[in-house]
Amino acid sequence: MIDNRSVIIIDQTIREGMQYRGLVFSADERMKILDFQEALGVDISQSAYPPAHESESSKVKKLCFKRESCKYNIHIAALSRAPVDDVKQMAECGLTDFHLHTTATSELLKKQSINDIFTSLKQAVQFIRSNVTGSSIEVSLLDIGKTDLDILEKCAKYLINRLSIDILSLPDTSGIMSPDQFFKRVKYISEIAKGEKTRIGVHCHNDMGMATANTIMGVMAGASVIGVSALGIGERNGIGDLYISAKCLKDKGYNLNLKIDDIDLFREYYKYIDKICYEKTGFRLLNYNTPFFGEAMLTHVAGTHATGNFGLFSKEEYFLNLLCGKNLVRKYLKKNKIEYKEDDLKRIVTKIKAMFALSVEFLKSLFFSISYQYSKILLKVIHINCSKDLIIFFHT
Repeated sequence: MIDNRSVIIIDQTIREGMQYRGLVFSADERMKILDFQEALGVDISQSAYPPAHESESSKVKKLCFKRESCKYNIHIAALSRAPVDDVKQMAECGLTDFHLHTTATSELLKKQSINDIFTSLKQAVQFIRSNVTGSSIEVSLLDIGKTDLDILEKCAKYLINRLSIDILSLPDTSGIMSPDQFFKRVKYISEIAKGEKTRIGVHCHNDMGMATANTIMGVMAGASVIGVSALGIGERNGIGDLYISAKCLKDKGYNLNLKIDDIDLFREYYKYIDKICYEKTGFRLLNYNTPFFGEAMLTHVAGTHATGNFGLFSKEEYFLNLLCGKNLVRKYLKKNKIEYKEDDLKRIVTKIKAMFALSVEFLKSLFFSISYQYSKILLKVIHINCSKDLIIFFHT
């Protein structure tokens, strides 16, 4: 019986990350990524697509060798289509974890019958089990948001009841499903797998910004395998984020091997992926607004937020505008070591609010109308909060 409270993590940073525009990971970069994944307790690294090019086969062979020589616990997997010729290329790489994909959308079924799809899958599974000792087989059914439910059910029953694959992955490949829609569909297929050896997996794309939420909802619906990546890197707008998906599941009581509490190592891993991405594409994935790891997580602006314990972190940064209040301004002034008198705080707050409410052309006259002491305080506020042009304006 499968323990659905234990979730297997497939880190798809390498394979899915190769589908991010302009990005190809070198062999050395893959080795470094594998080191991070092992150190963090990732269960499976999906690391290549061998049928795409001989270089992919070469790189995944090196990863398999590294795993063996370093006695890593992590499993190495690669992805391919279901035709047996592709599977043979995978087997030549020394893999034991085979991840296959197929699709049965109405569009594809205009060109190929469902029986043809089943025959191809059967041949692939039989070849793997006949030639690879200790193999594990995952089949992804693309794209469940665009697949008729009766067809999806038929495919699931064939893969679960007839072929007894290890993992049936249900990807929202187009990233179009809302969390409730995804939950209902995964729940429906999970019922078919009850009492069987097949685990249900999920892999969610982020076209509508729902990838991480859908990943979590998929597990709550009965899945016990998730395909995610560092910073959600992947095709188009990416997939579910590794850390956030895992943290939310851990907080809900699910069991994971992933070392969620090692935030420093996660940050180092994410910075490494961001560095590669920036060097090769000119785009950053890790920025001010990145959930959990971005500096915006520490930032408070509204006055109410200075009176409570809001956000995830005890460390706080304060920025001022007309929404500020006395508590926030007090914390701001102390943090930035700006001297003030407590009796003057209300007046300082009033002037700060007025300053940010006015357009630039009125701000200089405001400064001339207040005392030198307040001018010094507000000038320091401007240096920390305002644009370069506004700072220059006040020095002219």
